[in-house]
Order: sequence, then structure tokens, then C-alpha cells
Amino acid sequence: MKIIDKTLLQDAKGDISFTARVQGTLKYGLNWYGEMEAQKVVIGQLERLLEKGFVLIRNFTLPNSEIVIPIILIGAGGIWVVYVTKEKGHFEAKGDQWNTIDTNGKAVPASINFIDRVSKLATVFQRYLKIQKFEIPNPVEPVLLAADPGAQIESVRPAVRVVRSDAIKQFATSLLQARPVWRTDFVQEIAERIVNPRPPKELEPMVPAPAPEQVSSRAGALSQVDEQGNSFKADDLGFAFDESESQATPNSQIQQRSVGPRPAPAGKQPPLKRAPAKKKFLGLGNTQIILLAVISIIGCCIVIGFAYYISLNL
Repeated sequence: MKIIDKTLLQDAKGDISFTARVQGTLKYGLNWYGEMEAQKVVIGQLERLLEKGFVLIRNFTLPNSEIVIPIILIGAGGIWVVYVTKEKGHFEAKGDQWNTIDTNGKAVPASINFIDRVSKLATVFQRYLKIQKFEIPNPVEPVLLAADPGAQIESVRPAVRVVRSDAIKQFATSLLQARPVWRTDFVQEIAERIVNPRPPKELEPMVPAPAPEQVSSRAGALSQVDEQGNSFKADDLGFAFDESESQATPNSQIQQRSVGPRPAPAGKQPPLKRAPAKKKFLGLGNTQIILLAVISIIGCCIVIGFAYYISLNL
């Protein structure tokens, strides 16, 4: 399996220094570093399980945006967007909801709805492909993967594929056994076109050569997203990604903010609504501001303690 690593803030060896870790945490949130480490573990397992016909693109930032697609898996059977979570505990994946199970066995909405998040990422990436004039027979499939063995997940018809850490081998096997939709040699061309997008003037429809046993393309809502222009613009996506995002959202709002697995009737698909812009202080979100304040307080305490120690020895 070929790996194309586009992760920011890491050195040539793939390590993240302490300074880079602070920068990444301030920019992407408290979960960022832990998820980077969890990705390494998962990618190492997939690399041993998947054959040469696969390409994995890690942490690709969509052009003209700050949206990062964690893992893009490309094989003869299609394209998968994988979100790796480092969380551990007892969870419930039910429909488009991601819940935690408390000590009384009650399902409580989690602070971050990972199912909703990976669904949005797959939808955004599907639109990016369409704007780049990809002609793919199947929609991009979202996958939520728990890297920690301590994550116990009860799945009740989840809206996305949910994979526990002890089922990564089965997941890889399913990818290997997936019906091919294009030739294996076309996978490299797709990956190259993704990481090196072409200017609008040079864009030509990219139609894959059909595989020997190609099946009929499946209809899906993600494959019916209308193109919003010839170039990729983050403002056209209408999605907001926030570490403080909660899944405790009324159903009517969920339907407006995410695309579910069911296709909309032909000719009646509503346009994606733009998420309202959030006011930020110096470009930082609430989580980043809190973290910066904590670091500042700790720094002040260290300086005061050092000054007091010096004064005692004078």
C-alpha cells in the first residue's frame, strides 16, 4: 500500500515536536495530537493488511480551506474516508447519533458526534471530487474507526460504517474483497489528481476505465451533490467543524447540517445550507482560547514561583 502523508507540523521523520504539538492543539483542538498518534497505529495495521493496489492519503487539506480529511483510502473497489478516534469507554452508534453509555446503562449524547463529523467529511470530499470532475461510479463511503481497544461500541444501524480496533483486520478484508469498479492501475492516477488538483482551465472529466466485473453504480445522495462552480471554494461547502460540536441537536437541524445515507428524490434535492459564521477572538475558537489561558496561567505561576525562590536565597 502506498502512503501519501500530508500531515502538517511534523518533521521529516513523521515526529511532532513539543512546539508543533502546542501549535496544532491551539489550531485544531485538544484531541488533535492524540488523534495523530492513533492514526499512526491504524495506518501501521492497514499497511500490513492491504495490498499494493491501495493508496492511503493522510491528513489532506482541501484547497482554499482549513478542512482536513484525516484518511482517504483508494482501492479498486472505491474510495473511503476514514476518521480515527482515540476515545475509549462505552459508546452507542445509533443511526446518525453517537452516544456515551453511563454507569447506569443510559445512552447520553457525546460532546462530539463523530458519526456526524465523518459523514460531513465524506460529503465535502465527494463535492471536491465532483468539482475536480471525477466520474466515480460509487459515492465515497464514510468510516468511523476506534483505535483504542478500550472503546466498546454497540452499533444499532449506524449511518456510517463503524469499526472497532479488534475488527480492523475484518475491515481490511472487506476492502480487499470489494467488487472492483475500476482497474487497479487507475488508483494511482486518482491519488495523483487528488493531491495535485488542476486549475479550472485545465480540468477535463476523469472517467475511470471500467473493471472487468464492474457492477452497476449505486444511487446515493452523496453522488448527486450539485457542482457549485469550476473551482473549489470552502465557503460553498456549507459545513462547520468545531471541537465543541455536540450531537444534542434537534432532528430538524441535523437534517439541515448533514447528508444521510438515503438519496434525495431526483430533481428535488435541497441545496446545502451554509453554516453560520462563528465570531472568533484573534481567529481562535473557544477551546483554543481556554487552552491558551491555561498555558498562560501555568507560565505565570512558574515565573512567580521562581522569583519567590530567588528572593528566599538572597
